[in-house]
Amino acid sequence: LSRKLSDDVIAIIGLGGTGAYTLDFMAKTAVREIRGFDGDAFHIHNAYRSPGKLEEAEFGQSKAAVYQGRYASFRDGVQLVPRYVDAESGDAFAGVTFAFVCVDKGSSRAAIFDLLIGLGIPFIDVGMGLKRAGGPLSGMLRATYFAPERALEMRGKGFAELHDGPENLYRTNVQIAELNALNAALAVIRFKQLRGFYTEADQLCHLLFDLADLKIVGLTDHET
Repeated sequence: LSRKLSDDVIAIIGLGGTGAYTLDFMAKTAVREIRGFDGDAFHIHNAYRSPGKLEEAEFGQSKAAVYQGRYASFRDGVQLVPRYVDAESGDAFAGVTFAFVCVDKGSSRAAIFDLLIGLGIPFIDVGMGLKRAGGPLSGMLRATYFAPERALEMRGKGFAELHDGPENLYRTNVQIAELNALNAALAVIRFKQLRGFYTEADQLCHLLFDLADLKIVGLTDHET
Protein backbone atom coordinates (compact mmCIF):
# COMPACT_ATOMS: atom_id res chain seq x y z
CA LEU A 1 0.00 0.00 0.00
CA SER A 2 2.82 2.43 0.74
CA ARG A 3 3.78 2.31 -2.95
CA LYS A 4 0.60 4.25 -3.68
CA LEU A 5 2.23 7.22 -1.89
CA SER A 6 5.88 6.80 -2.81
CA ASP A 7 5.87 9.16 -5.80
CA ASP A 8 4.19 12.06 -4.01
CA VAL A 9 5.90 15.38 -3.33
CA ILE A 10 3.84 17.08 -0.64
CA ALA A 11 3.72 20.79 0.19
CA ILE A 12 2.47 21.95 3.60
CA ILE A 13 1.74 25.66 3.60
CA GLY A 14 1.64 26.99 7.13
CA LEU A 15 3.32 25.24 10.06
CA GLY A 16 1.09 26.52 12.85
CA GLY A 17 -1.07 24.25 14.99
CA THR A 18 -2.81 22.20 12.30
CA GLY A 19 0.13 22.45 9.92
CA ALA A 20 2.52 21.11 12.56
CA TYR A 21 0.37 18.02 13.09
CA THR A 22 -0.05 17.59 9.33
CA LEU A 23 3.73 17.61 9.05
CA ASP A 24 4.02 15.06 11.86
CA PHE A 25 1.54 12.69 10.20
CA MET A 26 3.07 13.10 6.74
CA ALA A 27 6.60 12.58 8.05
CA LYS A 28 5.44 9.10 9.03
CA THR A 29 3.93 8.47 5.60
CA ALA A 30 5.91 6.95 2.74
CA VAL A 31 5.82 9.98 0.45
CA ARG A 32 8.97 10.86 -1.49
CA GLU A 33 9.37 14.45 -0.31
CA ILE A 34 7.77 16.97 2.05
CA ARG A 35 8.18 20.70 1.56
CA GLY A 36 6.97 23.03 4.30
CA PHE A 37 6.57 26.80 4.23
CA ASP A 38 6.10 29.28 7.07
CA GLY A 39 7.67 32.70 7.57
CA ASP A 40 6.77 33.08 11.24
CA ALA A 41 8.89 32.58 14.33
CA PHE A 42 8.28 29.88 16.93
CA HIS A 43 6.71 31.25 20.14
CA ILE A 44 5.28 29.77 23.32
CA HIS A 45 1.76 29.40 21.89
CA ASN A 46 3.24 27.29 19.09
CA ALA A 47 4.71 24.95 21.68
CA TYR A 48 1.21 24.23 22.97
CA ARG A 49 0.01 23.45 19.43
CA SER A 50 2.77 21.20 18.18
CA PRO A 51 3.69 17.56 18.74
CA GLY A 52 6.96 16.40 20.21
CA LYS A 53 9.59 17.76 22.51
CA LEU A 54 10.41 21.38 23.29
CA GLU A 55 13.83 22.96 23.67
CA GLU A 56 14.03 26.44 25.18
CA ALA A 57 16.49 27.47 22.49
CA GLU A 58 13.76 26.98 19.86
CA PHE A 59 11.88 30.10 20.93
CA GLY A 60 12.48 32.93 18.47
CA GLN A 61 13.76 30.66 15.69
CA SER A 62 11.71 30.27 12.56
CA LYS A 63 9.08 27.54 12.71
CA ALA A 64 10.71 26.03 9.63
CA ALA A 65 14.06 25.74 11.40
CA VAL A 66 12.49 24.29 14.57
CA TYR A 67 10.61 21.57 12.73
CA GLN A 68 13.49 20.87 10.36
CA GLY A 69 15.57 20.09 13.41
CA ARG A 70 12.89 17.83 14.88
CA TYR A 71 12.28 15.75 11.75
CA ALA A 72 15.63 15.71 9.93
CA SER A 73 16.74 12.70 11.99
CA PHE A 74 13.41 10.93 11.51
CA ARG A 75 13.43 10.68 7.72
CA ASP A 76 14.99 12.00 4.53
CA GLY A 77 13.25 14.30 2.10
CA VAL A 78 11.97 16.96 4.52
CA GLN A 79 12.68 20.50 3.34
CA LEU A 80 11.15 23.26 5.46
CA VAL A 81 11.63 26.85 4.34
CA PRO A 82 11.16 30.07 6.36
CA ARG A 83 9.08 31.93 3.79
CA TYR A 84 5.50 32.93 3.16
CA VAL A 85 3.67 31.61 0.10
CA ASP A 86 1.78 33.91 -2.24
CA ALA A 87 0.77 34.05 -5.89
CA GLU A 88 4.41 34.69 -6.89
CA SER A 89 5.87 31.58 -5.20
CA GLY A 90 5.54 29.20 -8.11
CA ASP A 91 9.28 28.46 -8.27
CA ALA A 92 9.10 26.64 -4.94
CA PHE A 93 6.37 24.27 -6.15
CA ALA A 94 8.05 22.61 -9.11
CA GLY A 95 7.27 18.90 -8.92
CA VAL A 96 4.73 19.19 -6.09
CA THR A 97 1.92 16.65 -6.54
CA PHE A 98 -0.33 17.58 -3.60
CA ALA A 99 -0.59 20.40 -1.07
CA PHE A 100 -2.12 21.04 2.34
CA VAL A 101 -3.11 24.64 3.06
CA CYS A 102 -2.97 25.27 6.82
CA VAL A 103 -3.20 29.03 7.27
CA ASP A 104 -5.61 31.08 9.37
CA LYS A 105 -5.73 34.35 7.42
CA GLY A 106 -8.27 34.64 4.62
CA SER A 107 -6.16 37.00 2.51
CA SER A 108 -3.18 34.64 2.66
CA ARG A 109 -5.42 31.72 1.75
CA ALA A 110 -6.77 33.58 -1.29
CA ALA A 111 -3.28 34.17 -2.71
CA ILE A 112 -2.27 30.57 -2.04
CA PHE A 113 -5.41 29.30 -3.76
CA ASP A 114 -4.59 31.42 -6.81
CA LEU A 115 -1.11 29.92 -6.93
CA LEU A 116 -2.15 26.28 -6.55
CA ILE A 117 -5.09 26.56 -8.93
CA GLY A 118 -2.87 28.23 -11.52
CA LEU A 119 -0.30 25.44 -11.20
CA GLY A 120 -2.96 22.70 -11.36
CA ILE A 121 -1.91 21.22 -8.01
CA PRO A 122 -4.65 19.39 -6.06
CA PHE A 123 -4.90 20.49 -2.44
CA ILE A 124 -6.81 20.22 0.81
CA ASP A 125 -7.54 23.38 2.78
CA VAL A 126 -8.23 23.13 6.51
CA GLY A 127 -9.97 25.57 8.80
CA MET A 128 -11.24 25.97 12.34
CA GLY A 129 -13.91 28.29 13.66
CA LEU A 130 -14.49 28.50 17.42
CA LYS A 131 -16.92 30.57 19.44
CA ARG A 132 -18.19 30.88 22.99
CA ALA A 133 -21.56 32.26 24.08
CA GLY A 134 -20.95 32.60 27.79
CA GLY A 135 -20.02 28.96 28.23
CA PRO A 136 -17.90 26.17 26.76
CA LEU A 137 -16.23 26.46 23.39
CA SER A 138 -18.17 25.36 20.32
CA GLY A 139 -17.39 25.40 16.64
CA MET A 140 -16.47 23.48 13.52
CA LEU A 141 -13.42 21.90 11.93
CA ARG A 142 -13.23 21.82 8.14
CA ALA A 143 -11.26 19.98 5.46
CA THR A 144 -12.05 20.88 1.84
CA TYR A 145 -10.57 19.13 -1.19
CA PHE A 146 -9.87 21.14 -4.34
CA ALA A 147 -9.40 18.85 -7.35
CA PRO A 148 -7.71 20.65 -10.26
CA GLU A 149 -10.68 20.19 -12.59
CA ARG A 150 -13.09 21.73 -10.05
CA ALA A 151 -10.85 24.06 -8.06
CA LEU A 152 -12.12 27.34 -9.51
CA GLU A 153 -15.71 26.23 -9.01
CA MET A 154 -15.00 25.16 -5.45
CA ARG A 155 -13.21 28.43 -4.74
CA GLY A 156 -16.34 30.32 -5.69
CA LYS A 157 -18.60 28.34 -3.35
CA GLY A 158 -17.24 30.08 -0.27
CA PHE A 159 -16.39 26.98 1.75
CA ALA A 160 -13.08 28.60 2.76
CA GLU A 161 -12.79 32.14 4.14
CA LEU A 162 -10.82 34.27 1.66
CA HIS A 163 -11.00 37.59 3.51
CA ASP A 164 -9.61 38.72 6.84
CA GLY A 165 -12.45 38.83 9.33
CA PRO A 166 -12.46 39.46 13.08
CA GLU A 167 -10.22 37.16 15.08
CA ASN A 168 -12.03 34.14 16.48
CA LEU A 169 -11.28 32.31 19.69
CA TYR A 170 -8.76 30.03 17.99
CA ARG A 171 -5.96 32.56 18.38
CA THR A 172 -6.55 33.15 22.08
CA ASN A 173 -6.95 29.54 23.22
CA VAL A 174 -3.78 27.48 23.24
CA GLN A 175 -5.13 24.36 24.93
CA ILE A 176 -6.85 22.99 21.84
CA ALA A 177 -4.04 20.87 20.40
CA GLU A 178 -6.44 17.94 20.07
CA LEU A 179 -8.53 20.02 17.64
CA ASN A 180 -5.45 20.88 15.59
CA ALA A 181 -4.49 17.20 15.53
CA LEU A 182 -8.01 16.13 14.54
CA ASN A 183 -8.20 18.74 11.79
CA ALA A 184 -4.87 17.52 10.44
CA ALA A 185 -5.98 13.89 10.73
CA LEU A 186 -9.14 14.55 8.71
CA ALA A 187 -7.06 16.12 5.94
CA VAL A 188 -4.43 13.37 5.87
CA ILE A 189 -7.02 10.57 5.93
CA ARG A 190 -8.82 12.21 3.01
CA PHE A 191 -5.53 12.49 1.09
CA LYS A 192 -4.80 8.80 1.69
CA GLN A 193 -8.29 7.94 0.44
CA LEU A 194 -7.57 9.86 -2.74
CA ARG A 195 -4.40 7.82 -3.20
CA GLY A 196 -6.19 4.50 -2.66
CA PHE A 197 -4.53 3.78 0.69
CA TYR A 198 -7.83 3.86 2.59
CA THR A 199 -11.25 2.76 1.38
CA GLU A 200 -13.35 5.54 -0.10
CA ALA A 201 -17.13 4.98 -0.02
CA ASP A 202 -17.96 8.45 -1.39
CA GLN A 203 -15.89 11.05 -3.20
CA LEU A 204 -16.13 13.67 -0.47
CA CYS A 205 -14.84 17.13 -1.22
CA HIS A 206 -15.99 18.96 1.92
CA LEU A 207 -15.82 17.65 5.49
CA LEU A 208 -17.20 19.37 8.59
CA PHE A 209 -16.74 18.19 12.17
CA ASP A 210 -19.11 19.69 14.75
CA LEU A 211 -17.50 20.02 18.16
CA ALA A 212 -20.84 20.02 19.99
CA ASP A 213 -22.12 16.63 18.88
CA LEU A 214 -18.88 15.12 17.52
CA LYS A 215 -20.49 14.41 14.16
CA ILE A 216 -18.80 14.58 10.76
CA VAL A 217 -20.78 15.70 7.73
CA GLY A 218 -19.36 15.17 4.26
CA LEU A 219 -20.45 16.56 0.90
CA THR A 220 -19.67 14.88 -2.41
CA ASP A 221 -18.93 16.61 -5.71
CA HIS A 222 -22.56 16.20 -6.72
CA GLU A 223 -23.85 17.77 -3.49
CA THR A 224 -21.70 20.90 -3.56
